[in-house]
Amino acid sequence: MKHHILVKLTEKAKAQPELYDEVEKLFSQSTEIAGVHGVCVSKNIVDRPNRYDLMIVIDMDRSALDAYDSSDMHLRWKREFSSRILQKAIFDCD
Repeated sequence: MKHHILVKLTEKAKAQPELYDEVEKLFSQSTEIAGVHGVCVSKNIVDRPNRYDLMIVIDMDRSALDAYDSSDMHLRWKREFSSRILQKAIFDCD
């Protein structure tokens, strides 16, 4: 399945040019989780109020979702980045 995370950042977070690299580095660790096959972090290229800023797509077995949710990498994402996120949407598909 594809696990999509769409992220709208706070204005303060958008002003941190290193943020994208930090997110990409963190999510690259998700491939160490059994059943996770790949990850892609994309930065939005159109600056409009109705746009999200980042899209993270993780290719994983559906059965890997629980391991991903409880992984150190995911807990670190929540702990270190939640204060920089204004809005988030999650979408899973085949």
